Amino acid sequence: MRFDLIFYPFVCALFILLMLLLIARFCRVDKPASVIPKPPRRKREPKPFAGYTHKPQCELCEQGVVPQPPMPGAPPPRMIFTRGRHRKVDTTGHFCPHPDCSYRGWVNWGNIRANGHPNGRRWRQLVCLSCHGYFLETQGRPFHGKQIDPDKLVWAITALAEGVGIRAVARIFETDPNTVLTWLVEAAEHLEAFSRYHLRDIYAEHIQMDELFALLSAVKEGEISEAKAIKRLSRSRHWVWTAMDPVSKLIVAWDVGPRTQAMAQRLVHQVTQVLAPDCAPLFLTDGFREYLIALVTHYGQWIQPERHQAKGPTPKPRWMPKPSLLYAQVVKSYRRRRITGVKHRVVFGAREAIEHILAKRGWKINTSFVERLNLDFRQHVAAIGRRVNTLCKHEAGLRQQLALFQAYHNFCLPHASLRLPLPEPIDGTGAVKVWQPRTPAIATGLTDRVWSLREVLMYRVPPWPQSQMA
Repeated sequence: MRFDLIFYPFVCALFILLMLLLIARFCRVDKPASVIPKPPRRKREPKPFAGYTHKPQCELCEQGVVPQPPMPGAPPPRMIFTRGRHRKVDTTGHFCPHPDCSYRGWVNWGNIRANGHPNGRRWRQLVCLSCHGYFLETQGRPFHGKQIDPDKLVWAITALAEGVGIRAVARIFETDPNTVLTWLVEAAEHLEAFSRYHLRDIYAEHIQMDELFALLSAVKEGEISEAKAIKRLSRSRHWVWTAMDPVSKLIVAWDVGPRTQAMAQRLVHQVTQVLAPDCAPLFLTDGFREYLIALVTHYGQWIQPERHQAKGPTPKPRWMPKPSLLYAQVVKSYRRRRITGVKHRVVFGAREAIEHILAKRGWKINTSFVERLNLDFRQHVAAIGRRVNTLCKHEAGLRQQLALFQAYHNFCLPHASLRLPLPEPIDGTGAVKVWQPRTPAIATGLTDRVWSLREVLMYRVPPWPQSQMA
């Protein structure tokens, strides 16, 4: 009995002591030790660009790709008729397609006349007064050889341009999906030629370039059947490369491919083909290094370095950027898919010159405009939307939708940031118009009106630039 009176108090005291030790162990506050201040890090000045001993290669430059065929020799004499009744049928925009005709390809040269509707059909027949050859007014356009209502075709293409999937368009217009796909292929080919013809000799203050991640269904011909591909739903990675003018919101160039130096070379090469020869804009990109090599390739020149020693071999010439090249990068730091920091790096040119160009519009070094354009791509191109089941099976399908969106965005879609106030309000249907709508093509000076998609599809692209058009 006496043992119990001594043992239990001893155990309780030992337990309390252990609890106090544990509390002191985990709740101990360490006193801050005397910290020796570290000397501030020296900011390393970026080394000047040393240049390349060999000019970087560009596949398109070596191939000598010409965006538009050259104009032939002296044009034929313009046909002008002073006698007879004035023609009421407008034949502007047409040219003779026959290869043996001397007036072939010359637009508005006075040699085209209307010849009525053969067999009472929808489309008009035209005749060339030089070679007396006949052709329909739809030749060279997506409407040629189709019996479908033109309005239905235009509405279907408009729905595709607004981001509706091919199968959804087929359900809306009660058509087979393969038929809608055929319309898309023909319209994309026409619109790509339309954009290639009009986008030339452009003057831009600065260009922003970026890459947009996209997924495609990895279906390769000959490897797996279509049923297995649909069941597996495998995907392959692609990138949509974009170059735009942030002032006019014009999509200057685009391409599809992996994130490599060769694709950066292709994009910059397309930009140089669209811009005027004497135009050297400010380029803004992200921190992708391959842009630097691509820009130096197309905006560079050979420079002989100065000798620093009296003896020794002569320094080899270096491929250096031209003095007019201005290039800056927006380098973003990420951690766990979140942006933790942004740095502005001036690569070529003086920072004062770059800031002076951007200060005209109250801007700073950024790539926000091309990143905002990526959202438009996501919304209007069904194949690269997020969490959708409208992915293309091949790269060609994505290119067709991108060609459709480029023409629709540049010529048919007015932008609220580009509109101008009218000097006098105009009474319209329903409300008074106080703003003049403008598209990127109008802001750039490529056209003077807002095109409808029907007008773009009905436009007949000439075989060469018509510099002498009336």
